[in-house]
Formats: sequence, C-alpha cells, structure tokens
Amino acid sequence: MRWQDEYAAERARMVEEQIRARHIEDPLVLAAMLAVPRHRFVPPELRVRAYEDRPLPIGAGQTISQPYIVALMTALLHLSGGEVVLEVGTGSGYQAAVLARLCSVVHTVEQYPELARRAQQILSELSVTNVRVHTGDGSLGWPAAAPYQGILVTAAAPEVPPALLDQLDDGGRLVIPVGARGDQKLQVWRRIGDHFRMKSLGLVSFVPLRGLYGWTDREWREEID
Repeated sequence: MRWQDEYAAERARMVEEQIRARHIEDPLVLAAMLAVPRHRFVPPELRVRAYEDRPLPIGAGQTISQPYIVALMTALLHLSGGEVVLEVGTGSGYQAAVLARLCSVVHTVEQYPELARRAQQILSELSVTNVRVHTGDGSLGWPAAAPYQGILVTAAAPEVPPALLDQLDDGGRLVIPVGARGDQKLQVWRRIGDHFRMKSLGLVSFVPLRGLYGWTDREWREEID
C-alpha cells in the first residue's frame, strides 16, 4: 500500500507540525499517517483543505476526524502488526486505512449505507485489501469476527457499549469518546481477564454514536438545548 501524489509535502508537514509536535512519536503511527492520502477520503471540493488541523464534513452529517485525533486514537491501541481490530463508524474510511497499515485485519462498521459504499470504493481504489466494511449498528460491534485485540470508536457514546467490552480480547484495548456534545472525554479501556481498567484522557468533540447503545435524535437534541 504505497501511494505517491501531489499532496506528499503537505502530508509531511501535517505529520511534523500537527502530530509529532504534539508528542505522538510511535514510528509506525507516524509512518501510517505519512503514507495514507487523506485527500482521497474527503469530498473533491475540500481536497485543498484535507491536511488542515481540523475535521471536515463528508456527508450524512458525519465528519473525517482531525488528523491529530486519528493519530492519537491509533497510537492508544498499541498495535504491533498481527492484531484483528474493530472500528465503529467507518465514515470516510480514512481511519480504517490508517489502521490497516498497523494490524492484520480491520473490521469496520458504518450505519449509513452510502458512506459504507463510498469508503469501500476508495479503499479498493487504493488497494487496501485487509479492511472489511460492514453496514449495521456499530454500537453492537461485529460479533462474527470477535474477539478483537483493539476496538476504536469514532463517535461519542452516552456510556461504553457493553457489547464492545464483551468483544474485546484479553489484553485488548478499546478507545472511545464518551459523553454529550460539549462534555466528551476520550477513554481507554483495557481487558484483563474478566476485569476492565479505564483511563480517561482529555476533552474531545465527536458526532453522536447511533444505535442501540448510542444516542437517539431526541436525546442528542435535548443534550444540546
């Protein structure tokens, strides 16, 4: 999975100024962020902004996350190459493409069929062959391929979905934003046998997780009002 393009210099600046400068130093994560062409995952009219330090809209009310957040959440999984990883919230497919360079297989679940189809098309065009795109309720995980050594959730949940904890392998990590708009914290859960340890990191801002263990439209509106 090697790509050359006219945005290579901008991508290199992104890695140095937005990621390494914020103390993410895992060489595998930096290499993945340098290699994956973020501009291919945003709408054509936004490609000139693809390497800016901000999220961007991708349709269906969803966003592609800020590059730093993608790198941070990836680094928090501590991947070494042989893991099976679950991503909840495929979105553009960018995060899955980054994960794909760091593990064996990525299963990614998207609730919006049009986003899932678009992500699959882009990943195929880029010859990313170890990502499996599924359409469904990501808050339920993807039991068919469990257990996972890493789970990454790209939308904010009201609380940690128990289905995701159940599908986490012993020693595996779950990275997930938890909370409402304006009050979300990034959490890292680690399974140790039948027990879990949780570490809460800084404030973040994500779109709401939908599904059985996510936010309903009414609940999310009430949290905003």
